[in-house]
Amino acid sequence: MKREKGQPKLRGRPQKDSGKRAKKIDTRFTEEEYQLILDLEKELGISKTDLIRLRVLENARNVVVNAAALIGSLDIIGAELGRSGNNINQLARYANTLKKRGILSAVVIERFNLLFETYNRQHKEIIIVLRQVIRQMGK
Repeated sequence: MKREKGQPKLRGRPQKDSGKRAKKIDTRFTEEEYQLILDLEKELGISKTDLIRLRVLENARNVVVNAAALIGSLDIIGAELGRSGNNINQLARYANTLKKRGILSAVVIERFNLLFETYNRQHKEIIIVLRQVIRQMGK
């Protein structure tokens, strides 16, 4: 392909206006990590840069969980659920004692049922949230 007189000389591909990669991140790896990257590079036939970019950005929307904080929170939640269960058992024992004496009132029964329903609902909500967290961690 010849160029006309007066046209500028073409030098390589045209420069990109958008989508240009201008930011750089430096990362250090151990020898084992770097060898794993080299093995993947050979196996997949793509450059180290593209491999790392794909691995990082492929799951960019996934939640990153701090395991230590999660375990600490789960310990607190578990302890609180245990205390709530103990309180429910105490209320049930008290209600049974009142029933044996023949002085169990409808107010105590209603209050117990209300608290027990609240406990069950919150317990189910906690289980749902924990399952969601576990699913996100597995991705």
